[in-house]
Amino acid sequence: MIRYLLSLLLGMLVGAAAFVALLYFNPFTAQDSMSPISVTSNQVMSLGYSVAAGDSIVYTNNGETRIKPHPEKVLQLWEASVRGTSAMATVLNDSRGQAAGIGIKFSSDSEQTRLLNGEALVDSVWHIYMPGRGTLFVEQTENYWSYLREIVVPAIWSSADNWKGNWYGTITSGPGVLGVARVVGGSGEFVDFESAATESITARAYSVNDGPVSAEAQLTIELPLRAKVTRVED
Repeated sequence: MIRYLLSLLLGMLVGAAAFVALLYFNPFTAQDSMSPISVTSNQVMSLGYSVAAGDSIVYTNNGETRIKPHPEKVLQLWEASVRGTSAMATVLNDSRGQAAGIGIKFSSDSEQTRLLNGEALVDSVWHIYMPGRGTLFVEQTENYWSYLREIVVPAIWSSADNWKGNWYGTITSGPGVLGVARVVGGSGEFVDFESAATESITARAYSVNDGPVSAEAQLTIELPLRAKVTRVED
């Protein structure tokens, strides 16, 4: 009897290991690192920021994830309706590295996540304020599958509990049909503005205990030729 139980347990372990290996090494779940906006003929606006929570103005979540809230005593999102949500306010820099505005981002785990399809999805929205220019809203679905597979999992497997390297990937996967985010203008020169955007990450270091250590993200927004550009007073 014990022999059959051991055989059953061994078979279950082998099956589980095979499933994890198939999930991890499945070549059909690879993400395209090229952004659809990279081939546009329209002008684009690039806004960059540090992914590390400690570099933001404020970052908060439920307090139970690898990435801890910043600053330390900020209120946490522990209520049942927002436990899967994170909120961040950060300075957004232009392509020259100069401060261009403030971005507030809310991100929530998506119910559409399908790991077997290589989809580790997050739904997010940006509210961007650019002094002297106006405001923008960005709605997007993000896919972190490649980020998890190529950075987070190797960090967990590492004896040093960290990952170091050079990784680049576009995380935006919708809601647009071409895998782009939806952009809507709010005020200033962006009134009646509708466009598309993508967000990408360049990572160099990740810690199991602290999350991203050295990583920058770039939000690239397409500026349609028909958009009317006017300056507004601060």
